[in-house]
Amino acid sequence: MQAYVIGIDIGTGSVKAVAVKANGEAIDAVQTHYPSAAADESEQDVLAVYAAFKQCLREIIGRQTATPQAVCLSAAMHSILAVDEKGEPLMKALLWSDTRSSEIAQNLRQSDEGKRIYKVSGTPLHAMSPLCKIRWLKEFKPELFKNAHKFISVKEFIWQQLFGEYAVDYSIASATGLFNIYSLQWHEEALSFAGISSERLSQPVSTTHKKTGLPSYVAKDLNIPINTAFYIGASDGCLANLGSGCFDESVAAITIGTSAAVRITSPSPIVDEERMIFNYLLDEKTFVCGGATNNGGNTVEWAVEKFAPQNKEEKIFEEAFRAVENVLAGSKALLFLPYLHGERAPIWDEKSCGVYFGVKSVHNKDCFLRAAMEGVCYSLFDVLSSLEKNLPPVREIKLSGGVAKAKAFVQILADVTGRKILTQDAGDASAIGAAYLALKELNAAEDYAFLHQAKSDATEPIKENAEVYHKLFAVYKGLYPSLKETMHTLHQYSY
Repeated sequence: MQAYVIGIDIGTGSVKAVAVKANGEAIDAVQTHYPSAAADESEQDVLAVYAAFKQCLREIIGRQTATPQAVCLSAAMHSILAVDEKGEPLMKALLWSDTRSSEIAQNLRQSDEGKRIYKVSGTPLHAMSPLCKIRWLKEFKPELFKNAHKFISVKEFIWQQLFGEYAVDYSIASATGLFNIYSLQWHEEALSFAGISSERLSQPVSTTHKKTGLPSYVAKDLNIPINTAFYIGASDGCLANLGSGCFDESVAAITIGTSAAVRITSPSPIVDEERMIFNYLLDEKTFVCGGATNNGGNTVEWAVEKFAPQNKEEKIFEEAFRAVENVLAGSKALLFLPYLHGERAPIWDEKSCGVYFGVKSVHNKDCFLRAAMEGVCYSLFDVLSSLEKNLPPVREIKLSGGVAKAKAFVQILADVTGRKILTQDAGDASAIGAAYLALKELNAAEDYAFLHQAKSDATEPIKENAEVYHKLFAVYKGLYPSLKETMHTLHQYSY
């Protein structure tokens, strides 16, 4: 029997579990899907998520010859759920993508109070944050707000189901906008803005917080020994950095799922009021800093659906990426602002929209398809450039997510950023990171670098393409400021 731990990531569309040996080698992986939430009013049934969590855990344990030494949790950030005194949900969970508190966020961004809260909390002032969502519930769902015993995240709900304990790790807490990342306590000014006291939130704990002693009925349901160690873990973004092997400021991680994010690991937070760089805690001494965008894999999928050669086979994405290889870098001077779902970093504008600019009769579907992919890469480079204003230049980028398998897209990202891109076969980076955290706590390794076993494929930028993108990026940067007012006017007529 080989010793192993399980890292399990609770995402917005699925739960992913990875079994990892003591030397950091991933030996098995399982994924269980559930319906993704729609945009704008983005809600999720936490009971369905918990059912998927249990199924995923049962399945990966059932495929091994031994039970795990420990299980460590990763989860998506910014969800919020009201529960009653029995811990029963009073509503579906509001996910990061729910934008109904956008007006509240916008007003807060323009205030001195908001600036103070951002500096202390490290969380950008946006509709994604539980800070704004709770305030929205107070204003627009007063009866529900009044009846809520606790406001918790999806991960906290699952932890409470497992152990009957209301606990939130420092990492998830640091992404709420309600938490002081320096004192590691709930922040009174933010609580006052939300209209709650700390008693209506969970107890903040370290990301290495451990529990054993599952209730017998839960252990039986999971097919796992009662005394199995569970670590509360951290957020998916912080653990993705860990799982990708980004241990210092010289290496950036880019994760492209439905949305996308650019992150570096730093011993201290990076405060940037204009770009609102996020600063989330991996542990008490380590911050993950960066920016998240609303438009990642979802925008690439949209472009493929609209412009790729259509057929009934599953090879549509392969054909799409082959098609863009036939278009020269820059898509014949066609630019795309990829703000189909509004945008977070670096512009923080829920009313922004997608724009094709420079359209001429020479452009065909393949040009529009490539320009969309280039637009996503421009947006990510824009975030990276914001980070580099406060740090030495990043020397390489570690890329994870579905599009990392598409060589054409990876080459575009390398050319746009002018950096070497390393793609890894490590599986889900967040789940891997959770497993690393558990292994280090079990004293399987002195440091995380020892555990990082992933092999990487390197993609170098093509000089000629990088020169084209350098020129076009300057034009891209000028588009949003010029179009912002028009976007906001148009937003009034959207439906």
